[in-house]
Amino acid sequence: MGSIFQRSVDSLANDRNSERRPDPDALLALAEKGKRGRLLVFLGAAPGVGKTYAMLQRARQMREEGVDVVVGLVETHSRAETEALTAGLEILPRRTVLWQGRKIEEFDLDAALARRPKLIVVDELAHSNAPESRHPKRWQDVEELLDARIDVWTALNIQHLESLADVVSRITGVTVRETVPDVVLRDADDIVLVDITSEELIQRLKDGKVYLPETAQLAQQKFFTLRNLTALREIALRRTAARVDDQMVEQLRQGAIGGPWETSERLLVCVGPDALSMDVVRAASRLATGLNASWLAATVDRPNDEVGGARAAAVDAALRLAQSLGADTTRLVGHDLPAELLRYAERENITQIVVGRSKAGLLRRLAGLSLSDALARRASLVGVHVVTGDQPREAPRRLRLADALGRDLPIGALAAAGSVAAAVAVGEALDRWLRLPNLSMIFLIAVLVSAARFGVRSAILAALLSFLAYDFFFVPPYYQFSVAEPQEFFALVIFLAVASLVGWLAGRARDQERLARASAQATRALFEFSRKLSGSAALDDILETTTVYAHKTLEARSVVMLLPEDGELALSIAWPPIDALDPGENGAARWAFDKSEPAGRQTGTLPNVRFQFRPLVTSRGVVGVCGVEPANRDAPLSPNLEHALNLMLEQAAIAIDRALLVKDSVRAVALEENEKLRGTLLASLSHDLRTPLATITGAVTTLRKFGDDMPSEQRADLLASIEEESGRLNRFIANLLDMSRIEAGAIKPKRDLVDVVEVVRAAVERAGKAFAGPPIVTSLARDLPYVRGDANLLEQVLFNLLDNAHKYGGGGRVSVHARRDGANVLVSVTDEGPGIKPSELERVFEKFYRGGKADGRRAGTGLGLSINRGLIEAMGGRIWAESPAVKRRGARVIFAMPAVEARELAETAS
Repeated sequence: MGSIFQRSVDSLANDRNSERRPDPDALLALAEKGKRGRLLVFLGAAPGVGKTYAMLQRARQMREEGVDVVVGLVETHSRAETEALTAGLEILPRRTVLWQGRKIEEFDLDAALARRPKLIVVDELAHSNAPESRHPKRWQDVEELLDARIDVWTALNIQHLESLADVVSRITGVTVRETVPDVVLRDADDIVLVDITSEELIQRLKDGKVYLPETAQLAQQKFFTLRNLTALREIALRRTAARVDDQMVEQLRQGAIGGPWETSERLLVCVGPDALSMDVVRAASRLATGLNASWLAATVDRPNDEVGGARAAAVDAALRLAQSLGADTTRLVGHDLPAELLRYAERENITQIVVGRSKAGLLRRLAGLSLSDALARRASLVGVHVVTGDQPREAPRRLRLADALGRDLPIGALAAAGSVAAAVAVGEALDRWLRLPNLSMIFLIAVLVSAARFGVRSAILAALLSFLAYDFFFVPPYYQFSVAEPQEFFALVIFLAVASLVGWLAGRARDQERLARASAQATRALFEFSRKLSGSAALDDILETTTVYAHKTLEARSVVMLLPEDGELALSIAWPPIDALDPGENGAARWAFDKSEPAGRQTGTLPNVRFQFRPLVTSRGVVGVCGVEPANRDAPLSPNLEHALNLMLEQAAIAIDRALLVKDSVRAVALEENEKLRGTLLASLSHDLRTPLATITGAVTTLRKFGDDMPSEQRADLLASIEEESGRLNRFIANLLDMSRIEAGAIKPKRDLVDVVEVVRAAVERAGKAFAGPPIVTSLARDLPYVRGDANLLEQVLFNLLDNAHKYGGGGRVSVHARRDGANVLVSVTDEGPGIKPSELERVFEKFYRGGKADGRRAGTGLGLSINRGLIEAMGGRIWAESPAVKRRGARVIFAMPAVEARELAETAS
């Protein structure tokens, strides 16, 4: 068969146009499958057909072929022939869970991930895990194994498919508790149907090969009947055939082979709060599978519907079921349910609508208020499937006066009665004093008041009560529910119609106004959140804003934000503040971050923890996790709150990503600057170390070779060169050490009394010996006060300034001035060189910044002035540069040190 099929495919491919390309979506789906392990499902119609036996048999063959096979978990049910197949296979130990005093053995997912085999066998796909497990269902464990690129073989009975649960229940009379979403079987890479005849399976049951004798006898009476097994076998065969057909379509699309396999069918299932919705969803799933069509589930909320309650919970449960079966879900809002559904169907290119049979009474059906009848009547070019279900019809309840007047009487009804009573009182007063011929407008006011305050139902009730009250009190014969004149009866009917219409319109307006107000409030809250977020540049401000607004909007117990730090998720902020998360909550948060999907409460991963964790996803990936502990831990968030939370988290993710990008940018600039400084340092080292070392090496080599034959003057010059270059090298290394000491904060200058005159004279004398050129001019003011500082460091600073002036002064005169200026003593060094550009007056104090010499060359290491600033500031002074200095030329570097007053000097001396 395989060769025939391949030849057929090849011949079709050769006959087609060579320009036909494979379906991009099919190729993308194939590429996505390559990113995870392969799933093989052994499917059977019922227990006992031999799924586990066939799976272990093939696993032994794979083991003999050299494949790394591990048995993660197998349920042999004490069958000797099945247990014999496990011999020789590596079996992972089970995980023991203590629950309510009982020991429960479960599949050890973490051990399987740590072992990481090529292929793992995990039986009983529909099994429910013990409480406190990471996932509530075993099929979710299998999904995690597949995501880790581990191939999985598993077994499943057809009755455990979610969409077939109601069908199996009707056929067999047994309620299926453990189910698997259809999407798991749909996404399986292959299915092996393990099939035997119904008669053979019953015989195996009698022989004790399926259950123990006592259990087998009971099962044969209830589940294992010929009728049940035949029906289940047919369902299994049909579902397998549909999956094979899907595989055929995938191969044709991937091979660019055209054919009549494309479909445009698209289904819409209508979900409501009634119990039939679950059956409708499952029926729609089966219909979509049979048609190989995509499908959506939608519900229509009325503007005046309650946000919570049993009805909302039933709708949410039906939508979650539809989502688990592979549908996209949406919620619509409107008064006219059929119109909203048909508009949505037209917008989404729906071809068929699936709806449950309406339980409306005869009058509602005749009035067109039955949803199924209205859809069938209004639909155009759209098929309508009505699912009847098998729920027993509720017996009509008798309306009792006690129920109507009970404590649960709605406040709107009381308001309608009260407003009509007030209208009667006003009408009686006006009729007594003014004798007005028509008082019906007063009752219209009562209807409008009820509609504006309490909605349509209250308005309709007020219209009915007004009709009765107007007839009883103001239409002759008075105080009787009768009409004497035909025109009066006609006027009453017109009044009832007008009052009902006015009340209905006013109630609709009220509902629309309430909906608009709620939408405006939500929009305003989101706008305020966005504005606050956009004005927050710091990451801490963004996190604080998000947690506070999320806590306020959701009225949650607690909201936490976690961000990655050093490869681990860390609790960044919580509102109200909490110290830490427990291990289970940390595990759920990590799962949400790694898998980019919700985890924690009311999800499929660690659902027993307090928080539900949502990933903060951006185009660059997941930047963090937000955890919400809802006020009601058992009820899901309402659709409005869910929508608001999603919008807030999307904006927060973008803001956090922006803040992280700013931090990365600052870090990149710092790294670039460090790289630049390192390059400059290496360049300085290569030049400023090599030059004196080369001179010293050359002089020593010359003296060693020709020293005895050289005149004494030449030997003296060479020795002087060695001494000069050694001093230059010593100064360079001293500058490097001083710079490193300043940056490390290791320099702690003394706070002694320093005579500035002595410091200047010592530095000038030292510079005169070190540098050739014109003598240095000094100008020192009389009676200069002492300063606080370190005399040696001040001398070093002044010497560095003189060295700098000698290098960049162009060989001209250098002068030193010292004078008092207020509370400071100013010492300046001035040269007559080309000067410093105004834009570089501050940059000259940066590390490794080197200005040009008079001849345009770069000189020095660029450390001198930077070291001077560090030393002066460490002693409490300041230093700056000015240019031009003299006759539009030259540069002047000035440092100021705080002067010591005479009083302080006297106190120190005493």
